[in-house]
Amino acid sequence: MNLNLKAKAENTFDAIVIGSGISGGWAAKEFTEKGLKTLMLERGRKLDHVKDYTTAWANPWDLPHRGQLPREMVEKNPVISKCYAFREDAAHLFVKDDEHPYVQEKPFDWIRGYQVGGKSLMWARYTQRWSQHDFDGPAKDGFAVEWPIGYQDLAPWYSYVEKFAGISGNRDGLAALPDSEVLPPMEMNCIEQHFKGVVESKFKNRHLIISRTANLSEARPEHRALGRGMCQRRDLCHRGCPFGAYFSTQSSTLPAAARTGNLTLKTDSVVHSIIFDEQKGRAVGVRVIDANTEQSIEYFAKVVFVNAAALNTLLILQNSVSSRFPNGLGNDSGVLGHYVAFHNYRVRARGVHEGFQDKYTYGKRPVGIYMPRFRNILDDRQTAFIRGYAVSGGGGRGRVGWADGFGANLKEALTQIGPWTISLQGMGETIPQLNHTAKPSKTKTDAWGIPQLELSIGYTANDEAMVADMKTTLAEMLEAAGFRDVNVSDSQQAPGLDIHEMGGCRMGKDPKTSMLNGLNQMHAVKNVFVTDGACMTSTSTQNPSLTYMALTARAVDFAVGELKKGNL
Repeated sequence: MNLNLKAKAENTFDAIVIGSGISGGWAAKEFTEKGLKTLMLERGRKLDHVKDYTTAWANPWDLPHRGQLPREMVEKNPVISKCYAFREDAAHLFVKDDEHPYVQEKPFDWIRGYQVGGKSLMWARYTQRWSQHDFDGPAKDGFAVEWPIGYQDLAPWYSYVEKFAGISGNRDGLAALPDSEVLPPMEMNCIEQHFKGVVESKFKNRHLIISRTANLSEARPEHRALGRGMCQRRDLCHRGCPFGAYFSTQSSTLPAAARTGNLTLKTDSVVHSIIFDEQKGRAVGVRVIDANTEQSIEYFAKVVFVNAAALNTLLILQNSVSSRFPNGLGNDSGVLGHYVAFHNYRVRARGVHEGFQDKYTYGKRPVGIYMPRFRNILDDRQTAFIRGYAVSGGGGRGRVGWADGFGANLKEALTQIGPWTISLQGMGETIPQLNHTAKPSKTKTDAWGIPQLELSIGYTANDEAMVADMKTTLAEMLEAAGFRDVNVSDSQQAPGLDIHEMGGCRMGKDPKTSMLNGLNQMHAVKNVFVTDGACMTSTSTQNPSLTYMALTARAVDFAVGELKKGNL
């Protein structure tokens, strides 16, 4: 037998990070800055900061269809074309429907980005901390399992990642939304200030704030050291920011990791499974398929962080079978692939206001307004549903956009400024269910011979009751603030368009009912950690990315400590 020992040595690292998105980028940064030789695996293509933001400087007339998608592309991509950011200027950053198919046992719109940086290039950048009330939810309301951590465990790590990422906003002093480490806020416009004043005076426990958003309202030395500049308020973030003004892997964690000299990045590397050594009782590496050549390659490390984004993470873990773990790596509890949850984004509302005709906006502020959760915050349940929802949105004033007439009269009419409007959207917590599953198909495989993912995730009676309350509540706030032509709608969209899939490899105190402990470490495989959305026990109402960042930095700190002690 000829053993290529040199090749194995070349493929051996201290740590392997699967995925280069928001949480994977943080894992790579933290490992490399702590001195570990780290391999980051990305299944998608290489995409370089600035150079590969091919539409960043394009004017509307530079795009063949002025930003719209050709009908042929929409018809060919019925899932991804539902995403608000899948437009002509950013379509190249999204996975097309035929590029990585999956099975929908129930309708689910799986939105993905396969390139270095993943969806960190296209995310909405809302960053809110969880409160203790959010961590208490499952135990208090009797669903899922109790969280093994609380707000105080994450508070210092929230601060740590916020300072590095750069979060604009206010310190609002709200119990439901703990204060963040913030840069100067961007301002509300006059219609938003009016709405805020009315809502806070007429409705108890409702607070309207400018969103805390990962855009640099000012660039501090630690940001400039990475080549980042302040936000130019172009509101073209989904194209990739050539100024590095919003947080992404490319602008922030990747250059921080690269400057250590400890990072190796492998693109076009589709992770097939994690290699488990039966005798050692630990993971020893990762099996990868080259996306272009379909060659199988193995990489080895002392610790593995799985950050492939929730659903792909679940697929990798369930595909990692052995005689010890026939149902997926670390799956002694049987909950792997179950209790998948998301955010309920179905309800939207819009109203028109006749006032403030002497005012207008300046620039294109890339942030919105945000109302933290106010339902069921007190000890007594206030509604027909458990948990609650937040509200996001924004106000503005644009051109009329349509008019009657011909020639010069029509041209003149189209230059007129329209009325002020506000648009709102509910952001509801959903309850993880045993039968909400993400499982590998037994009959269908993808282009790399890996089982396709079968998704069976839907709405519940609790979700429907929440939708009804959202519709009533959003309308009453707009009407109270003097808006007319108030329109409230239920999009009836399938789960997935929130792009906040969570759970399936949840944290918990008991190995019999959970996959991970309070440090994101597998109960059954101590050198494997999961810190992306798959680890979440419940969803709260806040956008989750900031919590993934904090969990990841905290878990890496623990893992490095355990490595130094010889425990991994």
